[in-house]
Amino acid sequence: MATDTSRYKLNHTMLRVKDPVESVKFYELLGMKVINKIPNPQWSFDLYFLAYDSPKAESAGNHWTDREGIVELTHNYGTESNPEYTINNGNDEPHRDICIAVDNLQNACDRLEEAGVAFKKKLSDGRMRHIAFAKDPNGYWVEIIGLKDQVITPTEVETYRMNHSMIRVKSATESLKFYTETMGMTLLRTHKSPEAKFDLYFLGYKREGEVENETLTSDREGLLELTYNYGTDDPESGFMGYHDGNTEPQGFGHICVTVDDLDAACERFEGLNVNWKKRLTDGKMKDVAFIKDPDGYWIEVVQNEGIKKRADW
Repeated sequence: MATDTSRYKLNHTMLRVKDPVESVKFYELLGMKVINKIPNPQWSFDLYFLAYDSPKAESAGNHWTDREGIVELTHNYGTESNPEYTINNGNDEPHRDICIAVDNLQNACDRLEEAGVAFKKKLSDGRMRHIAFAKDPNGYWVEIIGLKDQVITPTEVETYRMNHSMIRVKSATESLKFYTETMGMTLLRTHKSPEAKFDLYFLGYKREGEVENETLTSDREGLLELTYNYGTDDPESGFMGYHDGNTEPQGFGHICVTVDDLDAACERFEGLNVNWKKRLTDGKMKDVAFIKDPDGYWIEVVQNEGIKKRADW
């Protein structure tokens, strides 16, 4: 059977962390829980998969590959005790963030502040009073926005969503073409800010009832936000591109798409002449592939085990 991109899911965003104990504690404070851990002592790293998993969560109880809105934390052994190890958090020259949507925006931010969480931007800062940015233990930015239906009762983390991951792109045209035509996503919403000289594009795997470029996205999980700053694609600008997170110093690693049939999906990608980082046949890991997008960001491709069993994750 041929692969069907309508069954794909934007499964997770991978972040490298210095100390997994501190990082897991932080994301648990946001209401997430560790739904899977994959130790890899033979390669000296462990993977922690965190997601919203309460009865009110979108994919409660599903296999980790059969979800959207997961944060994967990668810990390379020894970094927690290495004073010289640094993380590229992507925002020293702003590149990217992840975003959660909450039921009571003010109360959710107050709760985090009371717990000692550092903020890059509080709700009261600047002109945008509907958005805040917290900082995780590694300095990664966590955007905080409101769900469509806000409540006046105390915030409940069980209702939160891991809404999107944002990456900055050099060319909006090239990236939109890649993510819609190659990866099979749909452009669900566009926000243009000519006065600030940037545009935002929100993409995801379209669900029933969603309308292309007209969907309210705050209540979704599994979205990708592309940020385009005007002029970066101008050959005369001299702009060379963004740090992809995988060259030194490392930090953000990749996003991951889970597919209905991994072999068929990779065969389709091969036919589209994608830029491979790793084919299924490369190396020892035969259940995972990596594609590079136009900016060099890595996209992991894995089998959705809820559709077809392949690996013992």
